[in-house]
Amino acid sequence: MGRVEEPYKVNEKITAPYVRVVGEGIQSDIYPLNEALKMAEEAGLDLVEISPKTDPPVCKIIDYSKFKYEQKKKQKEIKAKAQKTVIKEIRFGPNTDDHDFNFKLKHAIKFLQDGAKIKAYVHFAGRTIVFKERGEILLLRFAQALEEYGKVEQMPKMERKRMHMMIAPKSKKK
Repeated sequence: MGRVEEPYKVNEKITAPYVRVVGEGIQSDIYPLNEALKMAEEAGLDLVEISPKTDPPVCKIIDYSKFKYEQKKKQKEIKAKAQKTVIKEIRFGPNTDDHDFNFKLKHAIKFLQDGAKIKAYVHFAGRTIVFKERGEILLLRFAQALEEYGKVEQMPKMERKRMHMMIAPKSKKK
């Protein structure tokens, strides 16, 4: 395993002859690199190249280890806030009766309330493929029954021996 390369250039690794220096309690201006390094050293901090693409590059006088820690913390926060979507599948047959339908409907309501998406599908086995209309009617009835809990993301669509549709939970209003 190789070492992970540092994302920022620090102190002597900065190659630009002149840099724009920013930081707390520092006059923001363009300085020669050696003068900027001296300023950072006097403050007991590091010179970190924040924006290498600009001309001249922007460097900040900060404690690099603390800066890295803050960056990691921000990345973790972003990752934690990213929502993970769970997709629950509910399978029907083209001849599903009312009792089974209601049983699966109760499960679907619970899944939507928990924030999961639902992929409801009708599986046509063997000769039942001739009942495509029944499958579509069943899925549309299912979507209508879930209207107050979720919204249809994808209308019934036929793929090979399955007709499926996606239902997403309605966003909770606070």
